[in-house]
Amino acid sequence: QVQLVESGGGLVQVGGSLRLSCAASGRTFSRYAMGWFRQVPGKEREFVAGISRSGGNTDYAVFVKGRFTISRDNAKNMVYLQMNSLKPEDTAVYYCAASFRVVESSATLNPVNFWGQGTQVTVSS
Repeated sequence: QVQLVESGGGLVQVGGSLRLSCAASGRTFSRYAMGWFRQVPGKEREFVAGISRSGGNTDYAVFVKGRFTISRDNAKNMVYLQMNSLKPEDTAVYYCAASFRVVESSATLNPVNFWGQGTQVTVSS
């Protein structure tokens, strides 16, 4: 069992930056690919970024490439999402996700085994 707790969301102006953090419980953190999804009311949850078990591989949705960076610290059981050049369309609830992976190099999060509770990010214009 893995429990995920996000933090770092908030209100930011267009062009600003935020850093989301996700704290994971459990001793098997390094066996999971980790990632971030986001959701706005009335729309499906969408993939934002993923990172492999050791952090060697990452994957990004096309709409955040070059602006967001995902990272992890396995010693601290932490995952981060650095978000720069934020746009109003980045406004959403951001969810941390964990996906058990046998293949160490995979940054794919399908299926997601565990979700965090979400943190709101609001980008104001």
